Amino acid sequence: MARILLCYPEGKFKALTMSYDDGRRADERLVSIFNKNGIKGTFHINAGLLGTNDRLTAEEAVELYKGHEVSAHTLTHPTIARCPKEMLVHEIMEDRKQLEQLVGYTVRGMSYPNGSYSREIISMLPHLGIEYARVVPTHGGFGLPEDFLEWKGTCHHNRDLMKNAETFAGLFKKQYLYLMYVWGHSYEFDNDNNWELIEGFCGYIGGRDDIWYATNIEIVDYIKAYGQLKFSAGCDLVYNPNAASVWLSVDEQIVEVKGGSQVRLG
Repeated sequence: MARILLCYPEGKFKALTMSYDDGRRADERLVSIFNKNGIKGTFHINAGLLGTNDRLTAEEAVELYKGHEVSAHTLTHPTIARCPKEMLVHEIMEDRKQLEQLVGYTVRGMSYPNGSYSREIISMLPHLGIEYARVVPTHGGFGLPEDFLEWKGTCHHNRDLMKNAETFAGLFKKQYLYLMYVWGHSYEFDNDNNWELIEGFCGYIGGRDDIWYATNIEIVDYIKAYGQLKFSAGCDLVYNPNAASVWLSVDEQIVEVKGGSQVRLG
């Protein structure tokens, strides 16, 4: 039987994703840095607060986040673990509706406002169309989450960012899939006067051939697509019922299983 392992697109085994909250005006500088270095970000937005205080307007957000992902952060940023369930449903669904009208695609992820969530909230999210949700605690590692609805990142950008980047860049054991996940708020770079931190990080880790630069939802969709593959009992055939390709390592040879196709593996 062939030795079959999941790969990221094009046979890569490392992925990087960035996650930033609140839709603040400092995102303009952050997105510029990402774009310069070929890095993708997910931006968690409160639709009900757009254009208030230091936040981008709806029109500015639509233009700025092209090529990245707009994700939910609830309508008005309440501490949702303290809210009635009816309010929670309204906050998430109305945020999704308004954001979807702006960006023109389904919004299927979120980050928890104020880091607030509970097991009951997690159980409700699939019924509200939410497929992943990022939490505040981090794990300092480079693995995929056990539960995408309680998605812990590698680090906040103020916690050992360059140390983690150097470790991540040096990973070479292809029997594993690695993910570096960084989160924060762009206005923190203004508050801490340390824009050179994210500029140095992106310049160092961007543009590498062995890293897949992806949004949060792209990672979720890809892992779910792999889970839908149909292998024969002998693992010598695989059928991909998805629209998108999935890549496999088959006895250390990279195989693309295109959407709608059946491929012989051995």
